[in-house]
Amino acid sequence: MTSAAPSRRRITILGSTGSIGTNTLDVVGRLGGRESFDVMALTGNGNIALLAEQAKTFGAKLAVTASDEHYEALKDALSGSGIAVAAGKSGLAEAAAMDAGWVMAAIVGTAGLRPTLIAAERGADIALANKECLVSAGALFIEAVRQGGGKLLPVDSEHNAIFQVLEENQRHALERIILTASGGPFRTWTLREMASVTVETARAHPNWSMGLKISIDSASMFNKALEMIEAQHLFRLKPEQVEVVVHPQSVIHSMVGYTDGSVLAQLGSPDMRTAIGYALTYPRRGHLPVERLDFTKLSRLDFEAPDPDRFPALRLAREAMETGGVAGAVLNGAKEVALEAFIAGRLRFLDMPRIVERTMAMLSQLPAASSMDDVFAADEKARQVAAGLL
Repeated sequence: MTSAAPSRRRITILGSTGSIGTNTLDVVGRLGGRESFDVMALTGNGNIALLAEQAKTFGAKLAVTASDEHYEALKDALSGSGIAVAAGKSGLAEAAAMDAGWVMAAIVGTAGLRPTLIAAERGADIALANKECLVSAGALFIEAVRQGGGKLLPVDSEHNAIFQVLEENQRHALERIILTASGGPFRTWTLREMASVTVETARAHPNWSMGLKISIDSASMFNKALEMIEAQHLFRLKPEQVEVVVHPQSVIHSMVGYTDGSVLAQLGSPDMRTAIGYALTYPRRGHLPVERLDFTKLSRLDFEAPDPDRFPALRLAREAMETGGVAGAVLNGAKEVALEAFIAGRLRFLDMPRIVERTMAMLSQLPAASSMDDVFAADEKARQVAAGLL
């Protein structure tokens, strides 16, 4: 059974070949495909065969590879299709500027910030899966969305859960939000065991199917650290209102606590398509073939506090939230350098947060950002310092 979206929509997917992008196109297909959606632009990086296949299947007007060196390959793959081709930063900007009312922001890293900002400034509804827009740019990005007049629709399962259950007419009674974390593959490992973690063991998430970098970020809990900073900006919270609890079953995706003691939670199977579908059809709900929860088979739901020694990323996030300014950009820039070094075999798993912490300490006096250029400058400085520390 398929269920069409409320009305025909023009959409663009920035980062269509990653895990979020491919799941988004799966949802688009199940909600009517080309009969319900006009796909204006799709962007990817090096997976040219998949990008070309997606563009042909969904009738995209434009296909973009973020890598200039792959332009000719993409052009050849789409020869005769009538689909326009572009590459590089200018290509991403062209895709973001196309007349799509809904844009999935799923490019990983700070590379996704500029094109997402272009889409926000022209008034598109932004389905936000790129963490760096809020972690690095925070208030500046929120203001760009406000001035553009579009909606900001969180796609991370945790933020999407809060978005679903946070009652705006009860804002006066909001006490806290509780982000749930699975704990990743190393939830019960000792520090000694974690010292020998490899890329392969770090990418093996127990519940979710995600890309390489996101899976490793989840294993180190840097993913949750970034989500803490995102939540602060998304829901206009004080740092102390953002909590994290480990919930290994990943059934409760996050919770909202109120001053009368009530806690509202959003539950569901660990499937990215639920949050993507909600963002795509908001304020209505579509029909998706995700696994339904069978409460008679849920023998238990466990909760525990995250271990601060094994997962210092959460402490670093709280420090960044309390510091404000460009601290989030510094944390994220250093984290990306450390992550790339770990993947390349140049850094041990437990050394990633150490690199980030030292970088944050060395750049603690950077001035607050008054423009996006200041954000990019802080990001670049953090990368330089982190690379030097390696």
